Amino acid sequence: MKYMACCEKVREAYSQIGGGDLGFIPKAITAAIRALDEIAADNQLPDEVRSKAAYAAANLLMSDYNDD
Repeated sequence: MKYMACCEKVREAYSQIGGGDLGFIPKAITAAIRALDEIAADNQLPDEVRSKAAYAAANLLMSDYNDD
């Protein structure tokens, strides 16, 4: 997926990382799984949002990623 296909919030963060305003995370997949897990666990969010986050996190966990 190209960053331009993402929402404005993601494109903004992408530009900030590229410009040095935000730090790059070397273990980005692990960071993404943690963020998705936090979203999935947040009872204040709608169940549809939590389910999407859980599904994405589970798929990343089952993929062949290795952030070790």
